[in-house]
Amino acid sequence: MKAVIQAGGKGTRLRPYSLVLPKPLMPVDELPVIEILAKWLRRNGIKDVFITTGYLGHLIRTVCGDGSQWGLKIIYSEEPEPLGTVGPLNLIRDYLDDTFLVLNGDLLTDLNLRAFTSYHHSHGGIVTVATIKKDINIDLGVIESNNGRIEGFREKPTMQFQVSMGVYCMEPSVVNLIPKGMPFGFDDLMFTMLDSSLPVYIYKHEGYWMDIGRPEDFRKAQKEIQFKQNSILGT
Repeated sequence: MKAVIQAGGKGTRLRPYSLVLPKPLMPVDELPVIEILAKWLRRNGIKDVFITTGYLGHLIRTVCGDGSQWGLKIIYSEEPEPLGTVGPLNLIRDYLDDTFLVLNGDLLTDLNLRAFTSYHHSHGGIVTVATIKKDINIDLGVIESNNGRIEGFREKPTMQFQVSMGVYCMEPSVVNLIPKGMPFGFDDLMFTMLDSSLPVYIYKHEGYWMDIGRPEDFRKAQKEIQFKQNSILGT
């Protein structure tokens, strides 16, 4: 199976760090995130990896090379302009001839990809989204109302949501839904599929996941990685 690492974003949420390095090269403990991802993919049986690059892409190429140091074969694509989360798949559509994985280049997880892809194949759909429960702290008083009258009030509650992990399993036909030469995000793909009554399935992960796209999460990952390396990399 092939995997696509989306690494072309500018990482605006992670500034000022991302003014110097692209998000996938941000160090977590002693390793850049993309190296942890590469080793995690290899541990899960993936050998062929595509990296879609854009912003500071030359730095990613320098660090990752051809992938042979991790037992991988890496092929790169270059976005002529920002194409969003899934727009870059059009640049490599000729290579995507079987079930493939897509993942953001700024995450850490111990998701079992074999179980994930097995579930994807079991339902016969063209897209499966890996999800996890996420607690969101609301730093405001939340009001519940009806016809202008308050019926409930919660002060700074914690709410739980099922969120996308930024890891997807897809079939090649999904590329036909992605317009060429324009930005197209995963949200656009979801709306397109829902509007066309095309089913999208979720796989609920109950292990570890961290998106380092925000400074507070990046700092949190530094503290957690030593305790999570075994589950992610088997070390």
